Amino acid sequence: MTDFAAVIAAAQARVEDALGVAPACVDRPRARRDAPRMAGRIDHTLLKASATQVEIEQLCAEAIANGFASVCVNTRWVPRVAQALADSEVLVCTVVGFPLGATTRRAKAEEARITVEEGAQEVDMVMDVGALLSGDLAGVYQDMAGVADAAGDRPVKVILEACLLTGEQKAIACLIALRSGVAYVKTSTGFSTGGATVEDVALMRACVGDALGVKASGGIRTRADADAMIAAGADRIGASASIAIANGVGGGRSGY
Repeated sequence: MTDFAAVIAAAQARVEDALGVAPACVDRPRARRDAPRMAGRIDHTLLKASATQVEIEQLCAEAIANGFASVCVNTRWVPRVAQALADSEVLVCTVVGFPLGATTRRAKAEEARITVEEGAQEVDMVMDVGALLSGDLAGVYQDMAGVADAAGDRPVKVILEACLLTGEQKAIACLIALRSGVAYVKTSTGFSTGGATVEDVALMRACVGDALGVKASGGIRTRADADAMIAAGADRIGASASIAIANGVGGGRSGY
């Protein structure tokens, strides 16, 4: 496994220079981070623009039947999913600022507030990638903290879109997330130039320790893929190939 100490140290210096010393304690909602079976770690996901009500209802039925952690959909579908999952233990998960993260901070926070009001139990937000690449670390923090505040007691997962970042930039994003009140860092939207990698998951886990969850998402299609992500430090998996993964298609260990 790669030694990330130098990368994290450089990132820490950049973050402290921009934001000061990190607070000793940050309040954040308790998030679901483990499960006795693989299915219970999976966010069963359908985010394509062409998703229909029939497909969303099927997604919910599959999640209940397989015991997935959540159903993850665009905000337009949250009320319908909340209704469909009302008598189950499957969580309602949605995405805000998706897929670019380039909406205004006020709009992103308000989207989070509305979707929680309509039944979302977890919120996956896309980070302001452009702010990070511009060196505006205060803006990155404000973006994350604004959504976390708007979501209240609902856990927020912040999507880094790791394929667009250097190792140091990924570490910076994770260290800012630790300050902001979000509950997870997440690799990818699945809509950019790349998805989750084992190396990215391992770096993210090294950055956040046990304080935050890590979600691997984007291009995870087999049980072997999912097992590798969990071995690297992921708590949750975002996937559309959830049934194949839960049933062990593509190899990998039993359990989970």
